[in-house]
Amino acid sequence: MARATTVHVCSDCGHEAPRWHGQCPGCGAWNTLAEQLVQAPGGRGGGAARAAAAAAATPVALADVEADEVARLATGIGELDRVLGGGIVPGSLVLIGGSPGIGKSTLTTMALANLVAAGRRTLYVSAEESAAQIKLRAQRLDAGGPAAGGPDGAAAATGGGALAIPVIAETDLGAVLATLERERPEVCVVDSVQTLHASELTGAPGSVGQVREVAGELMRVAKRHAIAVLLVGHVTKEGALAGPRVLEHLVDCVLQFEGERERTYRTVRALKNRFGSTSEAGVFEMRDAGLVEVLDASARFVGEATRAPGSVVLCAMEGSRPLLVEVQALVSPSELEPPRRVVSGIDRNRLALVLAVLGRHGGVAGLGSADVFVNVVGGVRVDEPGADLAVALAVASAARGTPLASADAPPLACFGELGLTGELRTVAHADRRLAEARKLGLHAIVGPEAGTLRNALRPLQPRVAAQAA
Repeated sequence: MARATTVHVCSDCGHEAPRWHGQCPGCGAWNTLAEQLVQAPGGRGGGAARAAAAAAATPVALADVEADEVARLATGIGELDRVLGGGIVPGSLVLIGGSPGIGKSTLTTMALANLVAAGRRTLYVSAEESAAQIKLRAQRLDAGGPAAGGPDGAAAATGGGALAIPVIAETDLGAVLATLERERPEVCVVDSVQTLHASELTGAPGSVGQVREVAGELMRVAKRHAIAVLLVGHVTKEGALAGPRVLEHLVDCVLQFEGERERTYRTVRALKNRFGSTSEAGVFEMRDAGLVEVLDASARFVGEATRAPGSVVLCAMEGSRPLLVEVQALVSPSELEPPRRVVSGIDRNRLALVLAVLGRHGGVAGLGSADVFVNVVGGVRVDEPGADLAVALAVASAARGTPLASADAPPLACFGELGLTGELRTVAHADRRLAEARKLGLHAIVGPEAGTLRNALRPLQPRVAAQAA
């Protein structure tokens, strides 16, 4: 059988070259040539010839299209199912990305274990680990089982059955596709898409051409046989998904597994979802027996909140549910020029905006020559403008050395967006935020009703006056 010919195509200008070049001969761009398979000779006849040979399609009005309700496959992990929109859709491609050691393989193994226990046909394709390594993880998960949950708002993410998962350790794409054609599983995990290799291409596994070809072939088999495929993907040092951007456009759902390896909490977010919302998030805790769902994360974070200067509770929204997290700030004299601005869990540019408004409209002086550190406790990331007021209150409290709540009182809760003129703007789902805070006993709440940033800083005024007296 003749070997398929390939060509290297520039992703910027489309120039074709018979071999790879570091610099594109057409446009001069660097590292833009990606290997692609050449179309069969029968497909090269020009646009007019292809149009004449193809049969014309008949348009159909959307009102006449029959949309059948697709039954989703529940993974048995409530946090994951909610982020997916209710479960896995048969025939869909889900890309799960995250830093090394964050728990991607653990999460997918737990999902397959629950599906096997429910009588579903599954398959685990490992191109990174051997079958023996996967068995060790499965034994650890089965040993935890239902006992992994706890009375403090955590629930077990799996009930056992991991050792019954069919597994193959294979890096050749052809062998994987042949196995899928023969076994026809309902759900398949590929760990990972960057390590599979298509023999038709000469590039190394993980290259742009290889990843695109692997994902495309897996998609065709998945759609043809209604196989739900969970692709585990690598990330770059910046935290973005590795590989060509076309990979994210190709799949139906992109999940980002966030968190820090040194911390116990993990967050799963949907960056793209053709079958559900992209504003949902699931919270997990990493334990010795695997990942455990955190059903009431707000109670965890509020219970650990301090009453020290620079601490405040933020009423945030994660998709359709409210989440209360602690925001801490530290302001100290700087020996550097310019001073440092270090953040964890929020956007650094948003902190710069808050500091400017604090100095101009909040009456908090000296921030321009001080180091400012802001952290969202627990490794949670907040990407909404409603966190502006929490950052402002935490920084103002830290700068003045005055706590926002007394030691015997519940911590202060807040939410709201800061305008550049010092006003507080309303944010979505204010009623849900208030209800969640009051449910946990937080009745001292500052929100957009305060009107301006100066009014929001009033909880600091009595304590400042008492200290001065």
